[in-house]
Amino acid sequence: MARVPYVDPNDLDSEYRDLVVSSLQPGETLNVYRAIANNPDVLDGFRAFLGVLWNRSGLTDRQREIVILTTAAEIGSSYEWHQHAGIAADAGLDQTEIDAIARDDRRPFPVEEQALLSYTRAVIRGRVTDPLHEAAAERFDEQTLVAIGATAAGYLALARVIDALDVDIEAGEAFVGWDPV
Repeated sequence: MARVPYVDPNDLDSEYRDLVVSSLQPGETLNVYRAIANNPDVLDGFRAFLGVLWNRSGLTDRQREIVILTTAAEIGSSYEWHQHAGIAADAGLDQTEIDAIARDDRRPFPVEEQALLSYTRAVIRGRVTDPLHEAAAERFDEQTLVAIGATAAGYLALARVIDALDVDIEAGEAFVGWDPV
């Protein structure tokens, strides 16, 4: 049970109502947004920031989902993993790759994506070293490096809020598991 109530969209000022609705599932509200809606301005800020990362960071959909799943796996965020395992499949990751991210197994990925995985994990751990950054810079330009770091950090922040508020997976859904099939 969440540590804060899930806000009913009808209880929000009209300018905030759409912020609790999933971008990918029109009409469906998400518990994460309904929990954060206890502070509508914070929800607005999160949605704006994450929206930029989602739509305009310069990462491909596949790269973005690798970063998000890696972040979720690294910190054990079952809510984020659950939300993004299916999105990742739609973005071109196959089941072997999704399973490998959960295990921190980089072998199924091409070299460029292995660098993406390594860099993302280092960002989440707060351990980006000069050699690691230089290795990633051989594969990605500065814009992409910023996008990777910002996306990892943004979804880390969201996952920490989810954890603090103990947000539940949506009613009627069962956790896909760390090895979804």
